[in-house]
Amino acid sequence: MKKIIRIMAVGLLISIIASGCSNETDPVVSENVYSNEPSIQNDGGNGIFVSGYPIVDTNQTVFYSNTATINEPAEGEAFYGQDASYMGNQPSYTDNGDSTITDNVTGLMWQKTLDEKMTYDEALEYAMESSLGGYNDWRVPTIKELFSLIDYTGEAFGEKASVLFIDTDYFDQPIGDVSAGEREIDAQVLSSTVYAGTTMNNISTVFGVNFIDGRIKGYPMYTDRDGYKEYYVRLVRGNEEYGINQFVDNGDGTITDLATGLMWLQSDDSLTRNWEEALNYCETLSFAGYDDWRLPNAKELQSIVDYTKSPQTSNSPAIDDMFILTKIVDVNGNENYGFYWTSTTHMDGVNKSDGAAYVAFGEALGKMNNTVMDVHGAGAVRSDPKSGEADDYPQFFGPQGDIRYVYNFVLAVRDAGN
Repeated sequence: MKKIIRIMAVGLLISIIASGCSNETDPVVSENVYSNEPSIQNDGGNGIFVSGYPIVDTNQTVFYSNTATINEPAEGEAFYGQDASYMGNQPSYTDNGDSTITDNVTGLMWQKTLDEKMTYDEALEYAMESSLGGYNDWRVPTIKELFSLIDYTGEAFGEKASVLFIDTDYFDQPIGDVSAGEREIDAQVLSSTVYAGTTMNNISTVFGVNFIDGRIKGYPMYTDRDGYKEYYVRLVRGNEEYGINQFVDNGDGTITDLATGLMWLQSDDSLTRNWEEALNYCETLSFAGYDDWRLPNAKELQSIVDYTKSPQTSNSPAIDDMFILTKIVDVNGNENYGFYWTSTTHMDGVNKSDGAAYVAFGEALGKMNNTVMDVHGAGAVRSDPKSGEADDYPQFFGPQGDIRYVYNFVLAVRDAGN
């Protein structure tokens, strides 16, 4: 059974932070801060929601070891603390009967059925011209808005579709048209978030979510061979504060995000671990007077990515400057930043239990045409094998030659309301 995590209203977190610091240093607030007061908005008679950045749970309730499905581990046992051990804001949707779906957790309203594929520029125009459901304020979602829909009960098998990573009781999600030469996974959904750097061969890149294989990747806006690339688009409206972090430096080695209600370690401990070790490290961690730390799930960790930054353009990881991440030297001999484990098993491949999702705060490297390059951008969410011999890694895998480290860094998280 998942342990329930209660996220408190944004406005209440101010007093929590003021009283939760373990020293007398005044909290430092990130410059990118919006109002600390919760804003209750009436959504045109279609329901009232509280704005902010509530993280929707991944919906993962099954427990896994490195290789198999297991019974729920007890606290203190191996593999305790994984995604299914904790329950956050459970997914909840309403079909409005007008080809729109409301997310009752985030307050976002979504397009139910996707139109034909289109380019990035066409998508922006498409949103401006849409009057779906009688509304005229549709937009192309940011990558954080779009990732809120990911459902980690999904399963994939390489380039084949299996169980989609989105709730198909509410959302229509096509797969790639094999008869037209596409792979089944060629059904990527576009976001409005353009990568701060470039990928592949210096190509302008936009982030998207693949609800067929359960990943965030940067996708080319165009290629020299094919011209401008086309992707699916799922329009969104409402809660324009969603995805905007409100970080506070608590002065004790922790950072609180007022928008999500989550408290983070300010830095990793410079050590890399396999997945089981990462879970155990967080569950046994006592820091800043708290002992309820955990390994974040994929949605929680992705929530603190800063998609305006990249090693290429800001000489920093894709995260707010309040955080301190360990620098690495990558296989090209360049200064870079590593991958960070999540508690979420990513069910893909022959053995669907043996991989877990990570967030790349540095370049998401891959090897193509025998050249190692940033193939999917800082801020990508991919997956690594949970275990292996450290001396055997890094390795490269898949059509883009995704680099596999297996021994990754950790940023622990806790509920700031506890």
